[in-house]
Amino acid sequence: MALERLQLENVRCIQAADLVLDARRNLIYGANASGKTSLLEAIYFLGRARSFRAAKGETLIRAGADRLITTGHLRRPHRQSVLGVGYGRAGLEARVDGRAVAGAAELATIFPVQAIDPELHQLIEEGPQQRRRFLDWGVFHVEPSFVDTWQRFQRTLRQRNAALRARSPADLVRVWDGELIEAGTRIAAARQRYLEILNPQVRSMGERLLGHPVDLHLAQGWAAERSLQDALDRSWTRDNERGITQVGPHRADLQIRVDGQLARERVSRGQQKLVAAAMLLGQLRCDSEQGSSTAALLVDDPAAELDAASLDKLLAEILALPLQLFITALDHGHAALERLGAAARFHVEHGNLTRLI
Repeated sequence: MALERLQLENVRCIQAADLVLDARRNLIYGANASGKTSLLEAIYFLGRARSFRAAKGETLIRAGADRLITTGHLRRPHRQSVLGVGYGRAGLEARVDGRAVAGAAELATIFPVQAIDPELHQLIEEGPQQRRRFLDWGVFHVEPSFVDTWQRFQRTLRQRNAALRARSPADLVRVWDGELIEAGTRIAAARQRYLEILNPQVRSMGERLLGHPVDLHLAQGWAAERSLQDALDRSWTRDNERGITQVGPHRADLQIRVDGQLARERVSRGQQKLVAAAMLLGQLRCDSEQGSSTAALLVDDPAAELDAASLDKLLAEILALPLQLFITALDHGHAALERLGAAARFHVEHGNLTRLI
């Protein structure tokens, strides 16, 4: 799969653009605040219906405009497709070949896209939500039925928490427990199955990028020696007091270790970026081997906080992946970028994009 042409309207500082892209490698360069990252955000929005930098779609809309539109012409197996995603006051609208797309989960199957950006280290040092999102993205692409189970669990959790907040009687709260337990147990099992095939890839990627193995361990969201039923029973008093469900897969986390030690306690900021990159690149390799390849990888300013040797290793691993690459840089003549070879090159200035090669 490849994104062959990209048309944009009102994405941050980019008023309009119509770009013919290379199926393998694309370099976008220009000064800071010129619009390089905005272009990557637009591509990410096409496949994820959100930015990799901000949670709210409104932040992507160009100042003074009331709606953004991204349109991608995709070469898919045995067919060409046109995918359009817009966002404005009426909310999100997405269509593929004229048909309405159900939501973000379907977008992710049509145009799966990942990103490595300067804030990637947050996967290591911030809270568990990003790590759960990272893990569940991989599970979803290996086990497509996972999203249905996850959505069912989220609906049930909302109902249970609403009953807790309303101080409903115990029998009206715990009527939701059966569905919560069934879906929650399935989610934890699917995550663990995925980790078993992901860990070898991440471990070896860590060896190549950092010289140390990176290992992931799932803290499932309740005590490993107990069933979710038992955990909910034991947590009932706390749940009732606090008005929220305290145990379950929504409280899961990934423990990340480098050479056996917790990554957050062992590595520097630059190394955190490499650890997170090892996780993401290991995931891309894992998913590819499982027959669920990501279509595009967006790499925003890879040189940030990396020394020359680390940058070279990172680019070598990125370029070995069988996907379409979009990479930004301040200067197209950066020595490390010589690895890109025959890439399409775009210059960005004040939101205007020009293809040079």
